[in-house]
Amino acid sequence: MSATTHARWIGAGLLYVALVFAAGFAMGVVRVLLLVPALGETGAVAAEVPVMLAISWAAAGFAARRFAVPPRAAPRLAMGGLAFAVLMALEAALSLWLFGRTLAEHLSVYAEPAARIGLAGQVVFALIPALRARLGR
Repeated sequence: MSATTHARWIGAGLLYVALVFAAGFAMGVVRVLLLVPALGETGAVAAEVPVMLAISWAAAGFAARRFAVPPRAAPRLAMGGLAFAVLMALEAALSLWLFGRTLAEHLSVYAEPAARIGLAGQVVFALIPALRARLGR
């Protein structure tokens, strides 16, 4: 990939994660305050993931267009991979800071069903830029 292409997917990946993280933070408040009491933790996450994936689909398209990321597999996978890495780092940082967990405690949360559903959604989030390019708009 050229230097220009690198700059494009890096910028797009950072914008993509910023948009989705902001939406996820807001959805997290809704999940905790409204959905968890009604559906339980696993049900709430299962209800939240499709909404977040729809937001991710729109955000990936916006970011890719904004930075003119070519619709080829490599730059789109790089965009999604960077966004995923940053998202996971932000999630870990919030877990440590907001909940006072250690990194080991944060990682142990992924043994819970709700966290596994969320992680599966995050993996799809990482693939969405490439899927958009492959499936078209």
